[in-house]
Amino acid sequence: GQTLRSQLNATDIQKGLTLGKQNSRTINNMQKNNFYITSPIFYPNAKLHLGNLYSVTVCDILVRAHKLMGEETYFLTGADENTSKILKKIKENQSVEEYLFEISENTKNLHKELNISYDQFIRTSDKERHWPGAFSFWNKLVEAGDIYKAKYIGLYCGGCEAFVTSKDLVDEKCPFHLVAPEKIEEENYFFKLSKYTEIIKQKINQDELKIIPETRKNEIMSLLERGLEDVSFSRPIKNVPYGIPVPNDPDQVIYVWCDALVSYISALGYGQAGQNFFQKFWPADFHVIGKDILRFHAAIWPAMLISACLSLPKTILVHGFITFGGHKISKSLKSAGHISDPIELINEYGADSLRYYLAREVSLFEDSPFTLEHFKDVYNANLANGLGNLVSRTLTLSEKYLTQAEVSSMEVGLTPAGSKSDFHTALDQQLSFYKNFEIKKAADTIWEKIGELDKFIQEEEPFKIIKIDEKKGKELILKMVSGLYLISCMLEPVMPSTSNLIKKLIQENKKPDQPIFLRKI
Repeated sequence: GQTLRSQLNATDIQKGLTLGKQNSRTINNMQKNNFYITSPIFYPNAKLHLGNLYSVTVCDILVRAHKLMGEETYFLTGADENTSKILKKIKENQSVEEYLFEISENTKNLHKELNISYDQFIRTSDKERHWPGAFSFWNKLVEAGDIYKAKYIGLYCGGCEAFVTSKDLVDEKCPFHLVAPEKIEEENYFFKLSKYTEIIKQKINQDELKIIPETRKNEIMSLLERGLEDVSFSRPIKNVPYGIPVPNDPDQVIYVWCDALVSYISALGYGQAGQNFFQKFWPADFHVIGKDILRFHAAIWPAMLISACLSLPKTILVHGFITFGGHKISKSLKSAGHISDPIELINEYGADSLRYYLAREVSLFEDSPFTLEHFKDVYNANLANGLGNLVSRTLTLSEKYLTQAEVSSMEVGLTPAGSKSDFHTALDQQLSFYKNFEIKKAADTIWEKIGELDKFIQEEEPFKIIKIDEKKGKELILKMVSGLYLISCMLEPVMPSTSNLIKKLIQENKKPDQPIFLRKI
């Protein structure tokens, strides 16, 4: 793609273009390529909570940034609907299909409210899109000699929907759901996971499969050093009556590993005629996951792919938890109160405010505590008093003293702090942070520019100069508007609606009718 440097000019202001549509760009002359990112697909046993939304927001920010880098992107999210959890949630006189549709639509609506720009929402109950891939993948494992049937006695955590060992428990309870697992004895099909321990170790050590951060890489390597055990890959249909039937054995349904994980490739057309889309985007550039599903993605999934003779994903990015009262926010723990339903935060503060908080106030790799008090303090300080006040001050002066034609003809690349090259350097630096998945640093650079523009206004006092020297005053105000335009460009991945609004106001040379972020008492 062409560089932003060659495209930013007065025409961008006149047409109100947004970065990412026509302003495709490259960093350091990188060649345009494809970028495929996935979030986890979540159980439809309840509405998504703040921790779930963090995963998809990270994906959305990164995919928007990679669009700005000139890459063709694909972003997958979805729902793991072939699960025993849903049977406990279905209302009287409601079919499984009706329940799943309702929950999936709620999830999609929440994504829409938060401006999550996914390309596909995969549902594992989809018999046309997903099931052919699951069947095809299962048969590949059978052909490799890696599936066998055996009786199994083990501990099963209903919250994780996974068999666990005593080593996984804390005080005999699941550390994530704080409940004791039940003991289950049944006959299942097993996958020869133990067969692939050494080759997975080798691929992770050589960064053929990158695990980020290093602490999570060390964690999975420690697990591999102890050796992997074969894992159950099916459940009796009498115990799990809703799922994908095992090929040639209708008494068993395919268990989550060979169902949900396969959605990452079935969504691209794997297992169906004409796999051009799969060949175009696989392997995935990033699987973004929470730390509680690291073992599934960094041990079981790679072994499955190797068995099926498919490429491994390039990177698994493992984020920490958002916590409340010392516990991970989850659907099963009610201590988080109403923040388990993020729509209330969106209704009160706006979608971009929540996106801002998740990008800048939540640590990507460590656990981050959440309180409503902190959220409101950050909102007032950085959005209402910070960005919102800057937009109002700048555009009030611009509307009062400049014509729309003067704003449209300004040199967009000029910034209060320096030259046009500084403008592009700021964008290059920010996108390089995204390239290295440093979302907080990328967001910090925006507020550095906000601080620089505030300082410029305070020191140069354009609101005073315009009254005694019209020419110089207009030059200063134009620099303010140009600086605000830079900020609006930098906001695009994190706060897309706010970015578009500021660009529209600049294009029309209008101050906002009301503060874009109302202060909360």
